[in-house]
Amino acid sequence: MAELTPQDMAAKLLATGFERSGPSAATLSDPIADTPMVVTLDQLRPYDHDPRVTRNPAYAEIKASIRERGLDAPPAITRRPGEVHYIIRNGGNTRLAILRELWSETKEERFFRIACLFRPWPARGEIVALTGHLAENELRGGLTFIERALGIEKAREFYEQESGQALSQSELARRLTADGYPVPQSHISRMNDAVRYLLPAIPTLLYGGLGRHQVDRLAVLRKACERTWERRALGRTVAVDFATLFQDVLTQFDTQPDDFSPQRVQDELVGQMAELLEADYDTLALEINDSESRQRALTSEPAAPVVPAAPPSPVSAPRQPRASSVPRDTTPVAPPAPAATPPASPEAPEEQHGQRDERLQGHIVTPAPTTERLQSIQRMVADQLGDKLPDFEADALRAIPVQAGGLYPISDVWYIEPGLDAPDRLRVHIAQFAREIAGDAAVADHIEASDGGIGFVCVAPAMGQAKALPAFARAVLTLLHTLSAAPPAANGLDRARLADELAALLHGHGGSATRLSDAALVKLFRLLRLARRLLDLEAGVASQDS
Repeated sequence: MAELTPQDMAAKLLATGFERSGPSAATLSDPIADTPMVVTLDQLRPYDHDPRVTRNPAYAEIKASIRERGLDAPPAITRRPGEVHYIIRNGGNTRLAILRELWSETKEERFFRIACLFRPWPARGEIVALTGHLAENELRGGLTFIERALGIEKAREFYEQESGQALSQSELARRLTADGYPVPQSHISRMNDAVRYLLPAIPTLLYGGLGRHQVDRLAVLRKACERTWERRALGRTVAVDFATLFQDVLTQFDTQPDDFSPQRVQDELVGQMAELLEADYDTLALEINDSESRQRALTSEPAAPVVPAAPPSPVSAPRQPRASSVPRDTTPVAPPAPAATPPASPEAPEEQHGQRDERLQGHIVTPAPTTERLQSIQRMVADQLGDKLPDFEADALRAIPVQAGGLYPISDVWYIEPGLDAPDRLRVHIAQFAREIAGDAAVADHIEASDGGIGFVCVAPAMGQAKALPAFARAVLTLLHTLSAAPPAANGLDRARLADELAALLHGHGGSATRLSDAALVKLFRLLRLARRLLDLEAGVASQDS
């Protein structure tokens, strides 16, 4: 065989059989496992759903550190399928913004070309990315209340796209917890109120860092005023509706948090309500404070050592009297609270001690018999095991560890304050809890307050309408109808079926109904406690009269 010349070998290598027959790849596909890589700032974009929209409070410190030391912890990156640019995967948008600033200022290559860990885009990519950013921002600098609220609203949107159905607040809380960002359902409720009712009116104030405590106060004020408005505006022709009035009033106070006073908002809102409803300012203020002050007392931080009571609060700026209104005192009137400020007298410690003993007795259902010997044995065993014995007196006064929001927030299911311990007041609270429980199933409009019975009646739908309701709504209405002690009626609510649905309502097992949310369950316990007390009081009154 003749030896091939170099020209012959080149010709064979360039023959048709050696040409590429498949399509050419324009770009390489992303790695399918975590992979270190170097990217430039031109290739990298911030995460577009980042919950942080205000400047990180630690921005200057982080920038100084990166300038001196470089990136100690380069951000993880990822890329959506089919997109050109990489994005920050979970936390790191602040560091990316700082790198862009430093590159613009210095043109140093170490700020332009950075080593990152690429992580593949997961199947639940948007949800994983958003919850990751929420958690990372909490760890590295915290979020304002409204940023957290908007992030959770965006998470709700992603979850609903994923499941194809609307989510309740309790289900949203469960899914967030499962994805590594636990948020109590009560907080989600308050955040939803802030996004819906407060953000359109006071964006500067909220983005400036208005905290949860003041957001809570505004939310309670709105609900209390709205309820008073609905009751007094019934049958009247009023120039504006309450939602518009609340927004218009609140917009006037869109300032920086340091200059904000919820009391001034209340003063202006009640003043305008008094004019529109042709009512006396002080009467309205008393009605609103009656429902608001108890919630404020339960949710506020413990008060600092108190100075003697003074006339009108200095926090409240005095209002100019309106031509069409009666002059009024702008100081809110609060009902007596169990833990009132003790008077400056020698009897004060004794009176305070008596109030403490009275509250302790209010927590005792049946005394637990014990002996000094048994207590000493329990203490000895606890010391050996390194445990702490429960202290009933201390634990009871810290209240049963539950918290449920609403018009009358619950921090203690059992204890009944002296100011509440009267039949008419108990009925008001019971009716409100019934409405809020029914609201869990979107049937609150079927509950009406009553001056008799235990405080409410269930206005059940007609037979055909009841059958059209979801199973959960029918079960909740049937439960409340039964608790109200109303006689059975041909209204489509099958009390006999309640026995089958009760387990599903209370703990979610069996039956066709969805279970009550945690908040609604706590309200049900509180409703039962107040109803028992109401019936006991009325039985006592009846026995004295007979």
